[in-house]
Order: sequence, then C-alpha cells, then structure tokens
Amino acid sequence: MNSNHLKIKPSSISTKAFLIKPLSLAAFCLSTVLFSACQPNSNNADKNPETEMTSENHDNSMDHDSHNASQEMTDHEMTDHKKTSGFGKEYMDSMNNMHEDMMKGTTANNADVAFAKEMLSHHKGAVEMAKIQLKYGKDETMRKLAEDIIAAQENEINQMNNWLASNPDTEEQVYTKEMQKAYNDSMMPMHADMMQGIQSEDADMAFAKSMLPHHKGAVAMAKVQLKYGKDKEMRQLAQNIIYAQQSEIELMQNWIQQHS
Repeated sequence: MNSNHLKIKPSSISTKAFLIKPLSLAAFCLSTVLFSACQPNSNNADKNPETEMTSENHDNSMDHDSHNASQEMTDHEMTDHKKTSGFGKEYMDSMNNMHEDMMKGTTANNADVAFAKEMLSHHKGAVEMAKIQLKYGKDETMRKLAEDIIAAQENEINQMNNWLASNPDTEEQVYTKEMQKAYNDSMMPMHADMMQGIQSEDADMAFAKSMLPHHKGAVAMAKVQLKYGKDKEMRQLAQNIIYAQQSEIELMQNWIQQHS
C-alpha cells in the first residue's frame, strides 16, 4: 500500500468525522437482533386482538432502547476521542475516510471490481497512516516500515486505478450477496482493532498496533478475492498482497512484543 506525501494537519476532529461506520454497523446489528427477538409468535398471532397492539408497543420500546444503545456507544467513543493524542486524532480521521470509501466498494456486483475498489481505499488509508508515522514516530524500524509501505502501495494504487478505468462493474452475479457479506465480515474486526491500537500514547506503538490489524484486514480481503475473483491481474495482486503483508505482520508482531 503506497501514496504521495499529503500534508496532514493536526486539526481537531469534528464530531461527524469521528462517528466511524463500524459503530453505526454495530448499532444496526444490535437493533436487528433486538427487533427480531420482539416479533410475536406466528402461532399466537390471531388468538387475542390485543396481541398485535402489545407487540407493536413492545417493538416501539425496543426501537427506543436500540437508539439509546447506539447513543451510548457514540458517547463512549466521543469520550475516548477527547482523551486521544494529536497523532491519534489524525489516525482517526484517516480511518474514517478509509472506511467511508471502502464501504462504497462493497456495493459492487463483480468480485474483481469490488476487490479493486476496496483495496484501493485500503491502500490509500495505509499510505496516510504511514505518513502520520513519519510525522510523529521516532523508532527506526517503524519509520522504515512506513517508508516501505508508502513505496510499495503507491505502485499498487496506480495499478488498481488503471485497472478500474478499463473494467467497469457488471450486473449482479450469482455470488454477489455472499461476496459482499464476506468483505463486510473481513472489515469489522479490522476497524475495531485499529481503534484500540491508536489509543497508545507512544506514536511508534500506535502505528504498529493500528497497522497490524490493517494488514491483517488486507490479507483477509485478498483471500475473499481469491475465492470469488476471476480476473488474472487482480488475483495475482491479491496473492502479492498476502505474501508481502504477511511478512510485515510478523515484523510488527515481533516489534510490539519486544517493546511492550
């Protein structure tokens, strides 16, 4: 994942920028579970005319509870954000932008297009994070890793941009829904772990602990591509990503262990 030097301003993050999509997705999932739990038993639906009324009131109550749960999650994250360091806020901005763009990629019907769009956004996010590391980090190993990420992934960003320019999305495929779910499933743990990683007060540790799940997410996405994708170039790119990022994953794991 590589990119060009963007001057990242250490400005205070807005409330809107901070509300990262994984929170919305988590709240949505919670709402869905709660709503399903409150549905009336179909066998008893017409036993009592008050049943429907009671169920409706219960549903409204659960919707209210779901809204409150979502709000509590948001308030909790906002509190954490206020305590985050300057580089932590910049990481949050970068993560939010990356997630927004990656979510757009999950709507693609064609597996190869979905992979290219999502990995493109993922790579851009990695480059942004690497530049934040070069701005704040001091450790030679982590700074060298950041430079390597920028160099390698900028080339792949150009490759995916060029490929997408001549490969538009297709109509819905037999595998589309299943493939889209697989990408969503691969993204959720990545974002949660990255949020945890950037809470570190040390810039080098924050970079390592957030880039580690970022790389793991890339490997998971590449494996989804190898399962559903057909395009030879995109399949080869997926294999290259798995090979390159797995070695960097091991480097970060060892570094974190030695410096914890």
